[in-house]
Formats: sequence, C-alpha cells, structure tokens
Amino acid sequence: MLFDAFKSRKSSQNLLINPNPTWRVAWGEVNASYEDIAWRDEKFLVILPRTVSGFLAEKLAISSEKQFVVVGDIWLTNQVQLLEQLGIEPDSFGGNYLQLVANLWEQWGNESLKQLVGMFALVVWDREKQVLQLIRDRIGSRTLYYTNTGAVRWIAPQLRTLSPYRSSDLDLVALRDYLCCAFVPGERTLWEQVRELRPGSVLQFPDEKVQTYWQLQEQITAIDQPLVWHGDRLRELLNQVIQEYLPPQNEPVGVFLSGGLDSSSITALAAKFHSSPVHTFSIHFGAECPNELEFSSLVATHCQTQHHILEITFADMWERLPQTMAYLDDPIGDPLTIPNLLLGQLARESVQVVLNGEGGDPCFGGPKNQPMLINSLYGSVTNQDSLQAYLISFQKCAADLPQLLKPEVLTAIQTAPWIFEEDLYSQASYLNRLMAMNIKFKGADQILTKVSNLTQAADLQGRSPLFDQRVVHLSMTIPPEYKLSGVSEKAVLKQAIADILPESIIHRPKSGMMVPVQLGFRKYWQKEARDLLLNRNAAIAPYFNQLPIRNWLNYQGDTWSRYGVKLWLLVSLEIWLQVNRK
Repeated sequence: MLFDAFKSRKSSQNLLINPNPTWRVAWGEVNASYEDIAWRDEKFLVILPRTVSGFLAEKLAISSEKQFVVVGDIWLTNQVQLLEQLGIEPDSFGGNYLQLVANLWEQWGNESLKQLVGMFALVVWDREKQVLQLIRDRIGSRTLYYTNTGAVRWIAPQLRTLSPYRSSDLDLVALRDYLCCAFVPGERTLWEQVRELRPGSVLQFPDEKVQTYWQLQEQITAIDQPLVWHGDRLRELLNQVIQEYLPPQNEPVGVFLSGGLDSSSITALAAKFHSSPVHTFSIHFGAECPNELEFSSLVATHCQTQHHILEITFADMWERLPQTMAYLDDPIGDPLTIPNLLLGQLARESVQVVLNGEGGDPCFGGPKNQPMLINSLYGSVTNQDSLQAYLISFQKCAADLPQLLKPEVLTAIQTAPWIFEEDLYSQASYLNRLMAMNIKFKGADQILTKVSNLTQAADLQGRSPLFDQRVVHLSMTIPPEYKLSGVSEKAVLKQAIADILPESIIHRPKSGMMVPVQLGFRKYWQKEARDLLLNRNAAIAPYFNQLPIRNWLNYQGDTWSRYGVKLWLLVSLEIWLQVNRK
C-alpha cells in the first residue's frame, strides 16, 4: 500500500507490507471452507500458517487422552519443574511448551494456570464438554484478540489477523483513549467489533463468562525492615529471573541498553551470569540531537559487552513508520516504536534472544509518577481531580479533545467512563495505585505489546525480566517510600544492584530516551505531515477538526514544546489506519 506523503521517496517500494501470518481459531457454526486447516471439530477450527515442511506444529498440541486441543504462543521458565510434577524426565520429553500445557490440562484442568510461570496466550478446546477457553498470562506479555459479534467468533494473537472478520467501524471510546494515552488501554481495540483479552483472565465460550485467575494487588510486607533488606530480597529474585531468561550458555544474548538504571541493571546481571558473549545495542539520532551514548558506553565497558551503536536519521524515522505501524496491533503513538524495530533488526544479526529494561519505572517508582504525587498534595490549588491529572500527565491530547474532535464524535464519547477509575480510586497507597495502572495498562497495552510485536517482526525473542510476574508481585510488597520518595527514584532497585554498576549510573538523574519529533516536524517532516494529515481523504478526516492540526503544524502557541509529540500521535494513527484498511 502506498501513501501520498511517501510517493516521492525512494523507499516507497518498501511500503507493500505483509507481516507474517499468525494462527487463528474459529468457534461456532463454521460452514465455509478455508485453506490451511490444521484441526477441525464440529464447532472448532484451527488455521495454522504453513512452512516449507508443513504446518507450524509448535502452535498446536493434543492432550494424551485426546480431550483437549491447545493452540497458542507460550514460553515458560519452569518447564523442568512442571515435567517433574507430571512424572516425566526432562531429558525424555520430546514435546514443546504447548504439549506440556496439554498434558497438564489433562490432569488438573484450569488449576494448571496456577503453575504456569512465563508468557502465554492460549486457546483450550474441551472436546468432551464442547467448551472453549481463551487464556492470557498474568502481566500481558502475549496478546489475544477475539471478535465480539456474530455466530462465529474468531480468535488470534494479532489484531491484524482478524481483519477479514470485522467491520471497519472505529470504537470512538478507544479513539478517545488513544489520543489521551498514545495507546488503547483495557479490553477495547480501535475496531468496534474486536476485543482484547485482559491479562490474568480466562474467557469461556459458549457462556462468554470472564474469570480472573490473577490480580495485581498491593500487599505491603515487612514495613519494619530497612531498605537494605528489601534490596537484598529483590536482588535474589532478579538473579533467579535473569538466569531463567538467558538463552543456553553456548548462545550469545543481546540487551537493549539506553544507559539508564533499568537497562544497565539487566546488562550487568546478564554479563554476570552468561558465559557466552553479551551484545548491547544503543541508538542516537545524529549530531543535532543530545544522546545518552556516554552512559551506555560506560556500562558496556564496565560489563565488557560487545557494544553496537545505531544512528537513526530523520529520514529513517519517517520512511519506516508505515512498516512499523503494520507490525503493531492497536496503534502506539510512542516515537520509540521505530527505534525499537530498527534496533531489533540490528540485534538479529548477532543474537536470537534480546533482553530489555522495560518495567523498571512501573514496578519500582519511576519519575513519571511525580506529577501525580504533586497533584495529590496541591490538587486543591490546581483544581484538578485525580482522573483529570492522570490523563494530563501523559502529555498528549487530553486537554485538546473539545477542539480536536468533531462535535458528533465528542458527543458520542462525552459520558463514556474511563478504564482507570477503579484503580485510581482504590484503597491502595497512592503511589501503588499509580504503579498498578502503569503495570496493568501502559505495561500490557503499550510496552509489552510493542516489545512482543516488534521483536517478533525482527525474528527475535524479546524478553522483559523486570516485567516478570514474580518481580511485579514482589514490587507490590515493598513499602512505597523505598520506591519513590520525593526526588529519590527506584531506591530499592538501586540498592539491589549497587555492587554491579558504577555509581555514576546508579545516581544519575533519569532523563529517558527522547526521540526528537519536535525537531523532526519543524525541520524535516512538515510538508509530508501536512499532506498526510490535512488531506480531505485522510483516514482521520471524519473524526477530527483541521484547525487545531493546522495550528500544531505551524507551531502556533507551542509554549511547552509539545506539538511535535501530538503530531506524531496523529501521524502514527493515520498511517496505522491506512495499513489496516480492509
């Protein structure tokens, strides 16, 4: 598919994008004939992509007594322990993770979920009871989508796979949420007829009942213990998790290294426990832009990694946006999506498994919670309630909705509730409420889906140790003052890894990886963005007024230098809609 704003570019030939197909499942009265059917019962059908040697067999397993058919994506850290529970010698087991789950299900049914530690999105068909279950892991490292109307329900791990089975109607509440957050939180997707299964949940057909088998809850313990005690406890767990996340010792491993505390911690632990080469990968945006290479290079030298640095140009950012949006499920308006894909493609030249530091801020009290903490202290002065302050803290388009949205769209979403309200007004400590929302929504609906989709697009296995379910659980037991207290950020994580990183890394201020979209739209992309967003045939045209977009493109009144971020949000949405047209 070609876009008007890209036609004059040499790279336009690369915009004919067809991401690799994924498995899909149909439940209901499926009468039509389909290609590549790997399994079929009366009300259950599995379609698997074919390879040169046949179906992708690792995506489907049958239990030993033939009662359960299991389809899905799974990676477990406790396979050996599970095999021992089944009385199977690990060395004699010739199956894969899915076959292990099928065998577990034969013995314990849904109780098996309590034993699975890892990342998974599963479909389990009970042939005897004619019951279908959709299951997602606790944190949301894998995704699972399903159509919510019709006599036949379709299920797939990628939203794009369900395109033939949905209408083109947008979910306007999801559109509102994307504009405020840069991602779509909760079960909604941008398509009205498709929903996403929430982490830690089981959806059962035919009764369409949702059960929660795991919930993120504040459980503060050992409040009388000092920071050192909590740091030691966290370090012990991180040592275990990192070793489980590493590939076999004879294979190299990669780490995306920004030079911040989180990715530096993962790098140091990987280097400590892995005997094969550790490759680290960092980015910068050229001489015009500040970078963090001083810090990432310091960590790479300290940990003796094989360090790779990738320069990403403004032309790269613009030209690779269609390809990147095609690999995502719902749109993500975070400019780091393209660097993630390009860095993954570079990493694949050296490794098959790559770790990252995602999860440090949500789990251990990063600085993005500080605006909300300030509002909790001074809300009576600013006259902002907690929900309003939370939406504005994303620094996207929350305050612009009345001007940006067309009247009929604004009316349609005016009274729609927000997914954040239950957690925001819970009884947990204020910081843990914020962290819970960041883990449940930004983690599952932006960070982890981005990691999963874009590393898979690069043919990599992407793993996020700080988002491991055990680390997340432990984070909710640590007293809040050991996470974020005033300007002291992530104190417990700093304590946990103090002996393996230079002090200049541990105590450096958090800056974050800033993608220079403000400069990009001012100097490099303005004409292309104008052609894309103000085109009367634009996919966003039915929903948005043009005047605020024109003002943003002209940088009129950009007091806080935020227009570049808003424009990137809209450009990402427009291109995502184009590549997902039916």
